[in-house]
Amino acid sequence: MPTSATRATKAAGFRIVMWGFALFAIVPFALLILTSLKSQPDLMRGAFALPSRLHFENFVSAWVDGHFSTYFRNSVLVVVPVVIGGVVLGTMSGFAFAFLSFPLKKMTFVMLTLGMMVPTEAYIIPLYYEMLHLGLINTYAALILPQIAMSVPFATLFMASAMQQLPVDILEAARIDGASRGRILTKVILPLMGPSISSLSLFLFIWTWNEFLIPLILVNDDSLRTLPLGMLFFQGRNTINIPVLTAGAVVVILPVIIAFLFFQRKFIDGLTAGASK
Repeated sequence: MPTSATRATKAAGFRIVMWGFALFAIVPFALLILTSLKSQPDLMRGAFALPSRLHFENFVSAWVDGHFSTYFRNSVLVVVPVVIGGVVLGTMSGFAFAFLSFPLKKMTFVMLTLGMMVPTEAYIIPLYYEMLHLGLINTYAALILPQIAMSVPFATLFMASAMQQLPVDILEAARIDGASRGRILTKVILPLMGPSISSLSLFLFIWTWNEFLIPLILVNDDSLRTLPLGMLFFQGRNTINIPVLTAGAVVVILPVIIAFLFFQRKFIDGLTAGASK
């Protein structure tokens, strides 16, 4: 039987390992932010050298000269409908897979699973010609519609799995009271799915915000580019001015960090829902 000293030693070792992983994840972000606040002479003094003063004008230069205001607006205009569409469609289809019976249910489920495994590179060229045939190249629809379609398989499986963890007694009581399927979904299930919907929204937000290949292929108008794509062209124009370049990178990743910090509690609750069932 382990003694208290043994347990304390194991706990201390575990904490050291966890602190090591935390530092391994945090240090690159800290260096990125530190570099974005430096001047060029400060940068020449070393990566870990503190700046003589904080140069917030690097962010102004990236925002104005690098057109990041336009890229940021485009990313928001694409992310919002993709997240809303993915969550709504995933919730409805997840409800169907969790509780309803319909023809070819298992085959459809397998096809959705396979759809998650196909990389974007495998269908980006057919998708380009399809968008070209529909006249949607260089439009917001070309950025939004494919990403909603790509999010539906994961959203469906995620929500179906979460709904199957709900207590069956609550659903049976709603059926006995004569509630329709729509009323059960909106009045009984959705109020219990807050953590799972928050987790799914965060997943879709991060994936859509960071999507690079679809905007690169389907959009060549600078006024429609999103932040990751804008960052590529901004990098080509500012390879010498590293502080301004890193300021642009901070603008790209900052919304993702804020979103995670805002939803982290519900995100963890959503991932662990049903684990203790």
